[in-house]
Amino acid sequence: MPELRHEDHVFVLDLGDGENRFAPDWVKTVDALLDTVVEHPEPAVLVTTGRGKFYSNGLDLDWLAEHADEFGPYVADVEALLARVLTLPVPTIAAVNGHAFGAGAMFAIAHDFRIMRADRGYFCFPEVDIRIPFSPGMAALVQGKTTPAAAVASMTTGRRFGGVEARVIGLVDDTAEEAALVAAASTRVRPLAGKDRATLGAIKSTMYATAVTALTTR
Repeated sequence: MPELRHEDHVFVLDLGDGENRFAPDWVKTVDALLDTVVEHPEPAVLVTTGRGKFYSNGLDLDWLAEHADEFGPYVADVEALLARVLTLPVPTIAAVNGHAFGAGAMFAIAHDFRIMRADRGYFCFPEVDIRIPFSPGMAALVQGKTTPAAAVASMTTGRRFGGVEARVIGLVDDTAEEAALVAAASTRVRPLAGKDRATLGAIKSTMYATAVTALTTR
């Protein structure tokens, strides 16, 4: 399960060492840990990362297969988490250590910045190949955080982008070696730790109002 650690204004949210799929308990745990970050009285920034092969493999399709009658509330909870990360009132960066697929890639996209492992792992929106169309909220999220060309190249093809390719197209901002990934992510956002939270949260809510509305309106 996800865990949180804190040092020198930097909160590192470790998503786990498995596929880090969005099981209901996983979503609730991440949401609760975000409460800890936001409620911290001192300056703070957030780095999210995984361990091993995966950053996050997205929706928990096995759980959904067993709980088909809960599809609507489940997706609503996932989209609420994406909207929360998108507008979190502290600076955020995803340190993408491995595969980020589907909702896992959307979770990374919702951060202010992204840095990805250079040598292994794929950043991918596979919806077109697994026959699961983007919800209006998820489409608005990706389109709100990428260029039109990057949105078409990633959303309509199902292409798997390695770290360098993802940087070139603009899905991530930078790459680093695995051993230096979290340190590089921390270095990038640590200088932003003192930003006023009310102001930053309001700016993000205005910037991404279309995506937030699409993600949270039922």
